[in-house]
Amino acid sequence: MNSVKLFSPATVANLSCGFDVLGCCLDNVGDEMIISLVAEKGVRITKIDGADLPMETHKNVAGVAVEALLDQLGDETTGVEVEIYKKIKAGSGIGSSAASSAGAVWGVNHLLGYPFSNKQLVAFAMEGEKLASGNAHADNVAPALLGGFTLVRSYTPLDILKLHTPDDLMMTVIHPQIEVKTSDSRSVIKPNITLKKAIHQWGNLGGFISGLYTEDYDLIGRSLEDVIVEPLRSILIPEFQRVKNAALAHGALGCGISGSGPSIFTLSKGEATARNVADAIREVYQTTGLDFDIHISKINSEGVRIIRS
Repeated sequence: MNSVKLFSPATVANLSCGFDVLGCCLDNVGDEMIISLVAEKGVRITKIDGADLPMETHKNVAGVAVEALLDQLGDETTGVEVEIYKKIKAGSGIGSSAASSAGAVWGVNHLLGYPFSNKQLVAFAMEGEKLASGNAHADNVAPALLGGFTLVRSYTPLDILKLHTPDDLMMTVIHPQIEVKTSDSRSVIKPNITLKKAIHQWGNLGGFISGLYTEDYDLIGRSLEDVIVEPLRSILIPEFQRVKNAALAHGALGCGISGSGPSIFTLSKGEATARNVADAIREVYQTTGLDFDIHISKINSEGVRIIRS
């Protein structure tokens, strides 16, 4: 086998209470990629469709992620070609760079006979995130590679945990057609927080994880609260509070900023509620004059998957 076509999913990071440590994986939104092993050594990006992104390997998140994998293997002879068909818009807040990074290393690992576990691949994909945002965060690439909900217990050393996913959880995401760069969104965050806010946030994070394992949907909803980052970042997103109010009024368990924004996520119990929430937030955004997309998705428990080999 020397080529594989794969689906690399969009992801929602932070999930309100877990800045830089929580993420989950969407099921029907993502990029497609073709990864090939070739005779000519080195890593090359041979095609990008759907986005204006760098073709140079050292400037492309998929390229640097694959190079990190091959460097760890000490492999100086393997040739890799990467085709990227972008379905996730850059700067959307649903893991565009993570999908490229995670998909590329997953595909190469698959073709090389799985020298690394999916958890080990996270470190290589993080190199792509570092190129994209200046910060090697794992809250998007981890769920893309492992599926479901993931927790970054530690960055030093890297320790990733896959969490339980209740079957009835559904995600509704609205993506306003504006760009909020991760680097810009991070610049508004204060470097220090009060002990009072930290304690509040730790309680929410513990409650959310407990809610996942006990399938206590009320607890999940109570825990989807961000007292640290959302108050600062929400001002960058038009009509954020109106969207949040509408989502909660129509049955959403919780609502918050997806990653660095501008996308807004809601979690609901059951597809019917998720669709009601979609209708409610669509009505809000139709008054803004802005273009937007809405995605309704189950939580993808698999992560990156093969379309064709």
